[in-house]
Amino acid sequence: MDLVFHDGPEFATLKPLTWTRPVADLRIGILTIAEKWSRRLASTTFSFSTQPHLQAKFPEHPGDLHLRGGLLPSSDLLAAVQALQPGQTLLAGDQWLAHRNGDEVVAYAGVYHLLQYPEQIFAWNGREMEADFDLLTAGRPSQPISETNTVLGDRIFLEPGAKVEASILNATTGPIYLAADSEIMEGSIVRGGLALGEHSQLKLGTKIYGPTTVGPHSKVGGEVNNAVIWGYSNKGHDGFLGNAVLGQWCNIGADSNNSNLKNNYDEVKRWSYVSKRFERTGMQFCGLIMGDHSKCGINTMFNTGTVVGVNCNIYGAGFPRNFVADFTWGGPQGTTEYTLPKALATAARVMERRGIALDAVESDILSAIFDQTAEFRGGTALAD
Repeated sequence: MDLVFHDGPEFATLKPLTWTRPVADLRIGILTIAEKWSRRLASTTFSFSTQPHLQAKFPEHPGDLHLRGGLLPSSDLLAAVQALQPGQTLLAGDQWLAHRNGDEVVAYAGVYHLLQYPEQIFAWNGREMEADFDLLTAGRPSQPISETNTVLGDRIFLEPGAKVEASILNATTGPIYLAADSEIMEGSIVRGGLALGEHSQLKLGTKIYGPTTVGPHSKVGGEVNNAVIWGYSNKGHDGFLGNAVLGQWCNIGADSNNSNLKNNYDEVKRWSYVSKRFERTGMQFCGLIMGDHSKCGINTMFNTGTVVGVNCNIYGAGFPRNFVADFTWGGPQGTTEYTLPKALATAARVMERRGIALDAVESDILSAIFDQTAEFRGGTALAD
């Protein structure tokens, strides 16, 4: 079965995380949305119907089943999708969920979860991690866990090459999944859930309060609570990251922290690229949302509900604004535009360290984002 994932209106409301990827390429739990569906439907291929500036990297191919990009699979929804016949469309009220190249309506009255806002990624991460853990480990034995560790609970799975020594692993509150060749260094304390991606590391003495996802090729240290880090990103030193989402190729400087709770315990607001203002999240706990290729210097302090766009370089004493526009250089003392040639040069150096080239396709994507976000670099969005 060949799948096609369509962005839908949530592409806009999930920015800045979707500036650089289709909606179905977002990671939540252990897998991306596209990977979740592909595994459950035993699909041979999948592709994306996405935005013009992303099509060279994520081309669309013909498919016999089309799915809404932000739609998260569940057992009831999976059954309804599998029951679709050619020519039929699955609708839940006025929301289209799936179709098989036709418009004959089939109503779906069950529960479904459609990812539409960045904060839903960490809010729903625990539930998705549980489902992905079951999917990935069913009928398979884990690699043995070293006796140097203190282990509570039995929902712990190590893929080949994964290592953990002299650490505390508590899986009574959520599963702990270590992908191939990942490592938890000595003295770490993990309270599940945790998903540690391929070739990723928890540094010495890391403290994890689940549910936290660390994608592939990342390094994490310090204290982390309910965060999702997609891959090729580092938070390698002490400091707190909580109720947060980091994209790819991000770096958090040593002793940097984000607030995830307002001093007055009020509902947190978050910048919206659609309304171009701060909107209510309905959440009391909401930390940092950071787009791809963004960095911050040592001792950076992020206020509650801060949104950082793509390709930002943040530094300086004090709190940056609650919205840092894409391609911004600076901090509380003032900002300037992070010019495109400088931003591309930095991205190339960062990626080269991991053996990946910044090719013309990636450069064109970042160039398009630079052009499309020019309106936000006027300095008009102040801290809420």
